[in-house]
Amino acid sequence: MIRVAHVLLSLASILSASARVFAQATPAPQPPATSSGPDDTPSIKVGMTLFSDYTYTESPEQKDTDGNTIHFSQFNISRSYINITGQVSHLVAFRVTPDIARETSSFSAIAGSLEFRIKYAYAQFNLDDWMTKGSWARVGIQQTPWVDFAEGIYRYRFQGTMFTEREQSPGGAGFLVSSDAGASFHYSFPSDLGDIHGGVYNGENYNKTETNDQKAFEVRGTLRPFPAASVLRGLRVHGFYDADRYVRDADRTRLVGSATFEHQYLTTGVEYLKAHDRTSITRPNIEGSGYSVWVIPRSTRGFELLLRYDRMTPDTSISTQTRDRTIVGGAYWFPHQGPVSAALLLDYDGQTFHNFLAPQPKQSKIAVHGLVSF
Repeated sequence: MIRVAHVLLSLASILSASARVFAQATPAPQPPATSSGPDDTPSIKVGMTLFSDYTYTESPEQKDTDGNTIHFSQFNISRSYINITGQVSHLVAFRVTPDIARETSSFSAIAGSLEFRIKYAYAQFNLDDWMTKGSWARVGIQQTPWVDFAEGIYRYRFQGTMFTEREQSPGGAGFLVSSDAGASFHYSFPSDLGDIHGGVYNGENYNKTETNDQKAFEVRGTLRPFPAASVLRGLRVHGFYDADRYVRDADRTRLVGSATFEHQYLTTGVEYLKAHDRTSITRPNIEGSGYSVWVIPRSTRGFELLLRYDRMTPDTSISTQTRDRTIVGGAYWFPHQGPVSAALLLDYDGQTFHNFLAPQPKQSKIAVHGLVSF
């Protein structure tokens, strides 16, 4: 027994010494080091946006080629985007978005065809290393400060453009455009108090070339008065100003004041527009004003209502001359995960014209609109 005990004790001593040597020669593996620095991995993503509709024109009635009175109707793709976004590093990002739209000019050799053109094509320089997160500078064909921002709250551009873009100015286009070539800067205020976005643009819209030496200065500021409140956090107030000229000394200016409120069960907004248009120094200045109010009640099951009313006075010197638009619809937003959207909307869109020198008939349409975006 003594000899057996002595052998076991010797074996234990040898194993213990071996374990100490092995532990010194082969240290335990350590978890890989993690980097807290910015991600400079180049990346690219491809997405798409599709607006489709079937529209029945209730009024005015039209004549076909045989002279029959008809209510015009059509299936249509009103807009189709391919979105290509990515980053070269955490400092440099980019976006290229081709826009496919229908050629409507009867003078074009491709009248009625779908055209491929550029909606967005810009480089973005992220300034998060030196300023608040979400601050950047852009150069190229890009979003203008107001329209794209406001549409992100409204969400129903697939039904039709917003008030400031849809209403026609004396220059023959919308009062504001969603995209233009230029350079801009965006700064996010600390504590989610709001942001400011301003830039210098050609002023002629993304689908037109510059026509002269005049440039548009555009700036939008947004304030969230109650960032820490539970319900009132969704309230924001906005101001926008566009200083431009058709030609030298012929002003084209727009001022927009707006308030919006976003909640789980309701999104609503109001915007007021004041515009000055002098298309030439040989013509008088025309001052126009108008407003738009919209309310979107929603449920947690994807069902929403769209209620909107627009009124535009194109020339305030004739205060009784107005264009009034009413939009009423019901939508279903399909369940999804991540930054994608799919919706169907059944809506009525009617516009009436009051006290114009050339009488204009009421315009009304009933449509089913579809949206797919990812």
